[in-house]
Amino acid sequence: MKKYFFALCLVFAGLANAVAQTTEKPASVKISGEATAPFELKYPEAGLLPHTTVIRKDRDGKDHRYGGIIVSDLLLKAGVTLGKDLKGENLTKYVMVEASDGYQVIFALAELDKEFTDRAIILADEMDGKPLPAGDGPFRIIVQDEKKPARCVKQVTGIRILFAR
Repeated sequence: MKKYFFALCLVFAGLANAVAQTTEKPASVKISGEATAPFELKYPEAGLLPHTTVIRKDRDGKDHRYGGIIVSDLLLKAGVTLGKDLKGENLTKYVMVEASDGYQVIFALAELDKEFTDRAIILADEMDGKPLPAGDGPFRIIVQDEKKPARCVKQVTGIRILFAR
């Protein structure tokens, strides 16, 4: 009898795991706020967009090669004011990046605009030619040439564009 009970428990555990896997929402980043065309970027689709490579030292002191989408390209796709229109009151806009654990960082919108800076800030989905490690991804912000990695946000879930008030 104990054998059958154990076998039945294994079957139910397997079914529960299968249901959890099929109902789990795919990893994504929601781009929202002061945008005319907000959207949600799902993990598999991100690989289809043009990628840029950034080399950055991580906390381990070793250079890593990150691949991802330039954040300003995502903002343009969402209809965020950039380029020649980023002036006047639009310069009071900022971008808040949010992680799955509640961690947040802010960038002035001009810090991300290619007409204001040559520094690359990407939404990475690869490190050293492989998907990001589970603790970092599936999406991570990588800021090129910043001395501290505090704004290299792991497990990014949202990018919101807001007005400073």
